[in-house]
Amino acid sequence: MSAPHTQHPTSVRTFAQRFSATRRGARLARLLAAHQLTEWGHPHGTTTHDTAVLVVAELAANAVLHGRVPGRDFALLLSHEESRGVVRIEVTDTHPAQPARLAPGPDEDGGRGLLLVDALAADWGVRDRLGPGKTVWAECVLGPGR
Repeated sequence: MSAPHTQHPTSVRTFAQRFSATRRGARLARLLAAHQLTEWGHPHGTTTHDTAVLVVAELAANAVLHGRVPGRDFALLLSHEESRGVVRIEVTDTHPAQPARLAPGPDEDGGRGLLLVDALAADWGVRDRLGPGKTVWAECVLGPGR
């Protein structure tokens, strides 16, 4: 007689929302991501919360500044994957241009967003989406929560 096969439940919690491709939309994406992470047990001041919120802020800002198509929104998807130990962040826009990691000079004001994402995220990348545009994703390691 064989032992019964038991499956361990996989806990993946998600949050998805569309935002206007404006500075206000990017700010709201960051604020709602911060709130959602707190709800998932990673309050302000924890490594998981602060790292993921910064990554959301950078990806949302890029979607608004470089991925904006007039009349089109951008989307945010957060996945809290406890079994893998990551928070996955996906920001989707409808602009066809791929993001570029720059090496700005010390006197330049911008161009460091993807450098920050690269430094903070365990992994990140870009994938095509169905329809126009792309999805930029990043995974941040889960630290201890509440």
